[in-house]
Amino acid sequence: MTSRKRSLPATEGRTSFSPRRRTVVKAAAATAVLGGPLAASLPARAADQAPAFLHGVASGDPLPDGVLLWTRVTPTPDAAPGSGVGPDTEVSWVVARDKAFTSIVAKGSVTATAASDHTVKADVRGLAPATDYWFRFSAGGTDSPVARTRTAPAADANVPGLRFGVVTCANWEAGYFAAYRHLAARGDLDAWLHLGDYIYEYKSGEYAARGTVVRPHAPANEILTLADYRIRHAKYKTDPDLQALHLKAPVIAIWDDHEFADNAWSGGAVNHTDGAEGTWTARKAAAKQAYFEWMPVRPAIEGTTYRRLRFGKLADLSLLDLRSFRSQQASAGSGSVDDPNRTLTGRAQLDWLKAGLTASDTRWRLVGNSVMIAPFVIGSLTVDLLAPLARMLDLPQGGIGVNTDQWDGYTHDRRELLGHLRSNGIGNTVFLTGDIHMSWANDVPVDAGTYPLSPSAATEFVITSVTSDNLDDIVKVPEGTVSAVAAPLIEAANRHVHWVDTDRHGYGVLDITADRAQMDYYVLSDRTDPNATSKWVRSYRTRSGTQRVERTYDPV
Repeated sequence: MTSRKRSLPATEGRTSFSPRRRTVVKAAAATAVLGGPLAASLPARAADQAPAFLHGVASGDPLPDGVLLWTRVTPTPDAAPGSGVGPDTEVSWVVARDKAFTSIVAKGSVTATAASDHTVKADVRGLAPATDYWFRFSAGGTDSPVARTRTAPAADANVPGLRFGVVTCANWEAGYFAAYRHLAARGDLDAWLHLGDYIYEYKSGEYAARGTVVRPHAPANEILTLADYRIRHAKYKTDPDLQALHLKAPVIAIWDDHEFADNAWSGGAVNHTDGAEGTWTARKAAAKQAYFEWMPVRPAIEGTTYRRLRFGKLADLSLLDLRSFRSQQASAGSGSVDDPNRTLTGRAQLDWLKAGLTASDTRWRLVGNSVMIAPFVIGSLTVDLLAPLARMLDLPQGGIGVNTDQWDGYTHDRRELLGHLRSNGIGNTVFLTGDIHMSWANDVPVDAGTYPLSPSAATEFVITSVTSDNLDDIVKVPEGTVSAVAAPLIEAANRHVHWVDTDRHGYGVLDITADRAQMDYYVLSDRTDPNATSKWVRSYRTRSGTQRVERTYDPV
């Protein structure tokens, strides 16, 4: 998402509309004193409890015969996340068919060390497909919480349906994670998808809820080093709602920019100053290492998050990494957005995606996609609405209609991919997208300028943020105020957009059958309330063979 501070060259003028942009160059000495941040990454009870499982347990990346299990053990009070200290500790794990562990099917052990921040993973195989399992870890006589997980269906299974929770953009300082709590309470998820921005990198107070910190994160400085990233991940993993969801279903996660720094690309980021904040190479390596330590995600091709999972004959899920290989973002409105030498995916990943879509023999081809692929032009927005929208999307306030951090900034990659879908007759491709802090239901036209005469090659469901500021928050008006005016104008200028809600926070539930893929959109009553309620507001579906989105009037 392109709404936060950037590092400006000394000669570049500073605009007044972005209070979060740098006014001074920060020194890398922010991590010199770790005592406070380390303590903040642990619950208060850590001081007199060791070993302990203070950051919950989780599972992820389900396969037909296995799943990845994760936890973090605190072996001694001083072995806090990011500390680099603490003894090697044997951690055992057990998997059973029942919550009481009377029918154990697999067990083993792994050693937690300071080198991996005392995080551990067990890639368990030999399990039955499409089956619920329960698991727990143990160390030094202490048992972890008991968690449920579920394997994927067999590759050749005729699967009647799948149901996934869908979330993105969870900023700790901007509110509470009630979206996770409501998904955990459902009890009907095969898995949940996190489409990026699981953590945020900012220093405390720099990006909060309408400028107000709801709850401070740790460390207080912008995260730069391996210890910083570990501490920030650890702080997130103390959230009770996040822990609750990890206890209920496996997660399938990709990263976006804030797992690194705002508007990250292969060689840097808007929110990174080389020299004052070290090298980008070192910072990116630290962010990746901490991510794979703290997330139940299998490192995939080239140590990235692009990989593919299959759910019987019903669906496969191609998960993208749109940060590691991309060219630097173009200037909004510049002709360079069409430059064939610029890339969002990188050549190898785009070829991998195209080959996988061609070879797929499932009914549905899902794509976990961190930034919006459907074209978006601002069109005839009025000045009072254009200014905040431009500010949120980092566009010139004069009105150039492109967000160059999205696929709009890399049109050659998009044309190649959509052309591949059309020329090969590949249907039922559904992009599942985060990042933009709004809800959208889109057709994905081959040529937006002539749509609907131009065919739609795919469909896209975009999920709003769990807590991160959206449009009404930026202009600080009551929820729904901006969307009531802006949404009809956006939809009129973008005829492939069936619905957009610019203002609310929440989550999605994706339900898939042979006949249709449906996204139910849920919103939270108040992200700053730890007891926030949720309600269903809209549903859209794409019926098999249509490559078009349509509204439906009941949630699954």
